[in-house]
Amino acid sequence: MPPEPPAPDAASIASADSAAKLPPSRARRILARARRSARVVVEHAVTHTGVGIVCAVAYFDPGNWGVDLQAGSQYGYKLLFVVLLAGIFAVFLQILASRLGCVTGLDLAAHCRLLLHSRTKHTLLYRWALLYPLYVLSEVAIIATDLAELLGSAIALTLLFPKLPLWAGVLITASDVFVLLALKDPLGGKPVRIFEIVIGALVFTVLVCMAIIISQVDVNWGKAFDGFVPSDSIFKSGALYISIGIIGATVMPHSIFLGSALATQDRISKPDKLTRIDTVDTGTTLAPRTIKSRLTPPPPHELLRRFKKGFRNVFRIVPIGELPTDPKSHAEHENNTYTFVRAHIYHGMIDIAVSLLCIAVVINAMILILASAVFYYGAGRGSGGPASLFDAYDLLKQIVGQGAATLFALALLASGQSSSIIATMAGQVVSEGFLRWRVSPVFRRGLTRAIGLVPSMAVALAAGRSGVDTMLVASQVVLSIVLPFIVFPLLYLTNSRAVMTVKKLPPEDTVDMLGLDKDADEDREQAPDEDEDLQEEEPDKVFVAAPQLPVETFASPGASSSKDVEAAVETVSFANNLVVAVIGWIIWVVVVAANVYAIVALCMGQS
Repeated sequence: MPPEPPAPDAASIASADSAAKLPPSRARRILARARRSARVVVEHAVTHTGVGIVCAVAYFDPGNWGVDLQAGSQYGYKLLFVVLLAGIFAVFLQILASRLGCVTGLDLAAHCRLLLHSRTKHTLLYRWALLYPLYVLSEVAIIATDLAELLGSAIALTLLFPKLPLWAGVLITASDVFVLLALKDPLGGKPVRIFEIVIGALVFTVLVCMAIIISQVDVNWGKAFDGFVPSDSIFKSGALYISIGIIGATVMPHSIFLGSALATQDRISKPDKLTRIDTVDTGTTLAPRTIKSRLTPPPPHELLRRFKKGFRNVFRIVPIGELPTDPKSHAEHENNTYTFVRAHIYHGMIDIAVSLLCIAVVINAMILILASAVFYYGAGRGSGGPASLFDAYDLLKQIVGQGAATLFALALLASGQSSSIIATMAGQVVSEGFLRWRVSPVFRRGLTRAIGLVPSMAVALAAGRSGVDTMLVASQVVLSIVLPFIVFPLLYLTNSRAVMTVKKLPPEDTVDMLGLDKDADEDREQAPDEDEDLQEEEPDKVFVAAPQLPVETFASPGASSSKDVEAAVETVSFANNLVVAVIGWIIWVVVVAANVYAIVALCMGQS
């Protein structure tokens, strides 16, 4: 006779009763909400991830390596709080740049042109006193950035190949311009996934290499985590100057330009690559017809013709006359639709925040922790003076082994190469936005590298390793000086409701009744079972505008002249609310004050 099952306890009985009492409709709603949440996460990971990783590259370039090594070797873990604070500043400003591009469809450089180029009064004064000097400062910042990446990659090559002279490393690094020949322009209307994958691979190479190195170094994690807590040690013994250097080296002007440009891309629409829409004349109307594209490769002569055409376009400067007619002011510019903004803006904010905090800040913190453990608390203690990239490699080789030193050089090389590509893309954004001078990425990179190559070769030939370190520091000083001039228009534009307002079209039945043109709002594919809760939210959350603007009335082009068919189109402002605006200006004042202090201290010989 089989044994009797054990009697259920009171807790099991209560749980079963509560499950039985749960209404089926409520259980279905909970499951549906869970499925929608999971779908949103998967959609973000597959569709919207990429811009944040690309922008994060700028925040751990070789210039950051030099400053973080100096901070850790001189002050231990005490300045980790400054690394975290600089990362938060970067997240805030980068999100504002992303919102500007997503809402308006224009990058920051193009907005500066609209704002300053064709003013109705004092036109030449605005151009020559504000617009063109701002453009020159932006170009100087990008050249200084590319100079740091060029030197950082050259140092990495000389560390990996000790017999390679430093000047030869500079030449080899400068030749990587040809890598972009194999990539489609990443600044087009659609994201280039192969480009984002390449950058992501370089980023995770840096992250993995640094994690392996940290695991082999004796780190006092208790003191390290205490370093993330603010203390008065920042204001003692010259640590404030180093702290300012960390902030200046972390928040990069060129990344703000690039982030605003990449945020304009449509990451939702996916055109069918296997079909194309053609028309056939039926005698009365032109009826659409779908034709499958040929999967067979074209003949050799067609391939040769395409190669010649593509090669010419790579190095061709597009004349202004061939560019589409651009608006002269913000009043003539039409922002993106409300549907487009709602489909992209929050995904972009999450992507940037996660990428910068979980990748850029972590890498910078690991570099500082490595310098602290080796030079401040470890075997390199008492070596005298701040640690350089060469010192870190040599000491890692002595106390940990050749493997860790090689990983350090590989991480530096991946950081320099990825940062250099990003700096070149930012240069393209700046030249097109300010001057409407559209050039190919390869041509733009070659021009930037040619300008940066001259001082790099001179330093490498004349001054050697010490000169390279001085040049790295000088490039970060230049970036720090330029930063406030770039942040000011960003804050001004994102605080403006006139710039950050979009139209919210009426429901579909109202559009059909009034004859409104809704093509612009239906230019993307809608995902099934869209998250209704997300669509019902009002854009007045964090980093979002104050309440909606009053309803304005726009006459419909397709409607009759009767007042009954006038469409009332609601406008929604995504401008910064009061709290965000105040935080932004506080950050700007802090950056300005830090730069003034750094310049004065540098002039007084406190570098």
